[in-house]
Amino acid sequence: MFYSNQVRLPTHLMPTRLASRTIGHLLGGTTDLASDWLARRRGVPEMVVPPGDWIELPGRGRTWLTDTGPRDGRPVILLHAIGCTGMLTWFPTVAELSRTHRVIVFDQRWHGRGVRSARFALTDCADDVAAVIGALGLEQPIVAGYSMGGVIAQRTWRQHPELIGGLVLAATSDHFRVTPHELVFHEGVELAAKALRMIASPTRRGTADPVAATAAATAAAYTAEQVGRWAIREFLSTGPLTVAQALGVLGRHHSTPWLELVDVPTAVVITTRDELIPAGRQRGMASLIPGATMHEAEVGHGGCVLEAATFVPVMLAAIASVQARLEGRDSEQCG
Repeated sequence: MFYSNQVRLPTHLMPTRLASRTIGHLLGGTTDLASDWLARRRGVPEMVVPPGDWIELPGRGRTWLTDTGPRDGRPVILLHAIGCTGMLTWFPTVAELSRTHRVIVFDQRWHGRGVRSARFALTDCADDVAAVIGALGLEQPIVAGYSMGGVIAQRTWRQHPELIGGLVLAATSDHFRVTPHELVFHEGVELAAKALRMIASPTRRGTADPVAATAAATAAAYTAEQVGRWAIREFLSTGPLTVAQALGVLGRHHSTPWLELVDVPTAVVITTRDELIPAGRQRGMASLIPGATMHEAEVGHGGCVLEAATFVPVMLAAIASVQARLEGRDSEQCG
């Protein structure tokens, strides 16, 4: 047996030792990220978590969604990172962006209080974004994603280009499994995920932690001390099976052949000290998208929260860049 993040897993059910080591490394890494975040929380200001509520996506299920900011502002949908919830990834950005924009954040399927389903697939995640756009009646929103969220943003444009006004892709890539290490890692995670699916009850797959499910539909103000406890509660609402499954699926993502077809204003936020997705690969992705602007943030892969003071201004500038081009395009069409 081995233990990781309070989860006891029988190693004899793992298909290979590689899978066992991989899943242990994966869970240990995410736990370290949360611990690191808590260690830095003394510098985190008090915060107000905007109110959220359940939204039913016809034929798909329901998810927890936050819709905040002025209704006459340009809508921006923020898609979160792997193993997180929408607000956990984006709360520092939401606080600033919602002053001028309508900001929509929701938990993606299998994460937090997101849609429950028998499988996790990027195509389904992209369809969920389209369903949110339809349910809220949004017109040409800017879709922004961080890490896994950036991959889903790409797929959303690919599957529903008529719904998307612009894209902001942060700390993400057009492909994975490039190096031998990545190939072994993602294949090991995929094997581990299959093993976990075999031992998981069908009713438990993708099930959120009950603590997170009790969140109030009213705004909650947190002191700096309370922010840490809130973050851990959000973090624990996504189980290890979800993280393993999502990582395996992400490893098969490959948008390189069609990024040159992207025809909406796009900005790429490059996390220059990123150890998970090298900055060079992020720049390479940006170079494939016609007219994409690059905005560099001197942060690591967890910079959206751990180094928010540096990341948020860059993210806001990227969104402003996309909005300016959208407004210019709209003016030309009207003229």
